[in-house]
Amino acid sequence: MSILSSIEQPSDLRSLDKQQLGKLAEEIRQTILATVAANGGHLAPNLGVVELTLALHRVLEAPRDKIVWDVGHQSYTHKLLTGRREAFATLRQFEGISGFPKTKESVYDEFGVGHSSTSISAALGLALARDFAKENYVVAAVIGDGALTGGMAFEALNHAGHVGANLLVVLNDNEMSISPNVGALSRYLTQLRLDPTLSRARSDVEQLIKRIPAIGGSMMKLADLMTDTIKTVLVPGRLFQELGFTYYGPIDGHDMSRMQQVLREATNRRGPVLVHVVTKKGKGWEPAEANPEKFHSVSPFCVDKALREYKAAARNLTAVSRSSRQLANDAEVYTGFSEVLGAGLVELAAADPQIVAITAAMPEGTGLSRFGKTYPDRLFDVGIAEEHAITLAAGLCKGGMRPIFAVYSTFLQRGIDQVIHDVCLQGLPVVFAVDRAGLVGEDGPTHHGVFDLSFLQTVPNLTILAPRSGLELVQMLTWAVHSPGPVAIRYPKDKLAKHVSLAQVKEEVARRQRVQGPQSPFAPTTIREGSDGVLFTVGTMVEAGVAAAQIVEETLGLTVQVVDLQTIKPLDYALIQGFAEGKQWMATLEENAIVNGVGSRIVQVLASEGKLPREVMNLGIPDEFVAHGDRAALLSALGLTGPAIAETVVQRLSGRRLLAPAGLTGASTGS
Repeated sequence: MSILSSIEQPSDLRSLDKQQLGKLAEEIRQTILATVAANGGHLAPNLGVVELTLALHRVLEAPRDKIVWDVGHQSYTHKLLTGRREAFATLRQFEGISGFPKTKESVYDEFGVGHSSTSISAALGLALARDFAKENYVVAAVIGDGALTGGMAFEALNHAGHVGANLLVVLNDNEMSISPNVGALSRYLTQLRLDPTLSRARSDVEQLIKRIPAIGGSMMKLADLMTDTIKTVLVPGRLFQELGFTYYGPIDGHDMSRMQQVLREATNRRGPVLVHVVTKKGKGWEPAEANPEKFHSVSPFCVDKALREYKAAARNLTAVSRSSRQLANDAEVYTGFSEVLGAGLVELAAADPQIVAITAAMPEGTGLSRFGKTYPDRLFDVGIAEEHAITLAAGLCKGGMRPIFAVYSTFLQRGIDQVIHDVCLQGLPVVFAVDRAGLVGEDGPTHHGVFDLSFLQTVPNLTILAPRSGLELVQMLTWAVHSPGPVAIRYPKDKLAKHVSLAQVKEEVARRQRVQGPQSPFAPTTIREGSDGVLFTVGTMVEAGVAAAQIVEETLGLTVQVVDLQTIKPLDYALIQGFAEGKQWMATLEENAIVNGVGSRIVQVLASEGKLPREVMNLGIPDEFVAHGDRAALLSALGLTGPAIAETVVQRLSGRRLLAPAGLTGASTGS
């Protein structure tokens, strides 16, 4: 019988001996590996924190004690131990459990997360609320070394040290090598901190010295000065100590006995405490240990095949999966928008030495890794620090450079103040390559990029473009890097309907550079002719609009004009009015929130001029947080596929139900 099958709640862990805990850790790793291989998800970070999570739940008494995870990339073991073992196979699936901590999912998920660097702030808030209520329980924040680069984490550390609240911060460091730090000297110094007898002895000696007449205070200052000097030279964690934290570490994050000892002592200390734990990302599965970046976040894959390829590569054989195999030179083919952006940027940078790129710890995901390999001095990876990245771009602009900040839509939300004040207010020509715009699928509501058009449209001086194809993205990027003001180009995670070769990228860059001008050349364009109604579509919704128009025509005999807006801001009001004039009805389609979306702006413009058709439908993301699940399934449930859009139109125009239920559409009447 497996040990994992006997764990219904964290308290069940306390009856296990050391050998059983080791076996349990192995079972958990196998379960995580099998589930992520089937469903996709964050593999390497979760494999690295198995022992750490077991130690936390052995020492703390959740849910009475509160554990706040940062980002959530490392919460899978936590989920398995807190009553979700049977549901774990549904991880990241539609109507299954989330890949991140979610308060509605379990009482053990104390705080909902998905973006990084939030855990210390949230945990400090919980700790202060506990103190106001005069209650007594442990509040722990678990944060990775990558998330610690976020400025918000340092703001929280500073405040925690200032108020002196009882707070446990566990720093999971999976980048630093264990060897230099977890040695005899480090163990000895840590043991000194852990020994309560020595702590009490130090306190007693301090009080005795202070009582010596005339010289007691001076002797204490000298002793403190000597102690500080020794700490600076020998003891890690000086920064945290200066911020007011008691520091323990570094601790081997795979030594459960040691971690439990440290955590027990840490929870008995007054004031804020930081425990520095060193783990190995991908621990327990060789391919992930060898390449933690590749297996950080993965799509479904075959475990046996990945293991064979790893072993073949280890023998210095060529073993490349079909999905990653690329053709040579100009025949190289790209299947996603991010890849096309990276290829186009490399070509543009070859002709313009002022072009630089910025990423917030996402060079692979945003397609900038190729640019970084080609121009290593022109790619700036700022870590998880989007706010800094945007103002850095503004400074680069002021210095004469042309920066492109490639960032996921969901993470751009963190820097909207900098977009407004540091870039657009000054009219600086920063290019925002807004990746993963729209629904992203299994990562769910914390990662869906469905608000960018709503908040970016309100910002003056900003041009917003939305390509429907890879070649359009190249065209827009080529214009944007020479534009006189800031530009945002939004594009989805979805695969390209038509693949793009490197030769096509080069040709398009060369052609567009010959006709470069200061004004955006991307005007609203008719994709399909029609005289009865008009569909205004944005980027990802163009193809769905064309499909819907065909169904409406076949069903009702009404011809439908489909317009690809291309430029979202500034809207060409004259063209919009011309397209709507004489139409019986209109609909707007966008993979963005309906509230303050493109559709609402079009309705506002047409209504103010008295040009609004009798029937109006705004279709997009409803005023709610969309769950996780397969992207195609989510679009269907929200009524944003061709057939579902057509059904909404047909129902409104004829009252007849002809197709499958469209789900939530957010339809509204403009008459």
